[in-house]
Amino acid sequence: MTRLRPLVLIAEDFEDARELYRDYLEFSGFTVEAAANGREAIEMASRLQPDIILMDASMPVLDGWQATRELKSSPQTQHIPVIALTAHAFDDARQQAKVAGCDGFITKPCLPDDLVEKVRETLDGAGKRKPRGRL
Repeated sequence: MTRLRPLVLIAEDFEDARELYRDYLEFSGFTVEAAANGREAIEMASRLQPDIILMDASMPVLDGWQATRELKSSPQTQHIPVIALTAHAFDDARQQAKVAGCDGFITKPCLPDDLVEKVRETLDGAGKRKPRGRL
């Protein structure tokens, strides 16, 4: 399936943040789907095959670190870039993101333009690493 606009999956339990990210990413030319917890994100990623996932670290049911580990261990989803979203700017949070398999890291709160820039930068890098036949 060829998409006209890249599909971003947002995994964020805080509804206001989810809607803010959705609105700005859609305004910036992306198609957006959203999950409210890590388990839902894994199911949606498997089904939808998004171009990129924005993963909140702290969520109910299954946290973002474990959800990312599961996504990266599955042949069906391991190719999807994951950007960690966390309120923790410390080096240990960056290290946790790296160990979990995240492809990028954004500290919340973030400016909408910074979020879009990181998504585009990561998608550009993913396209150079592995052609996906979309975009």
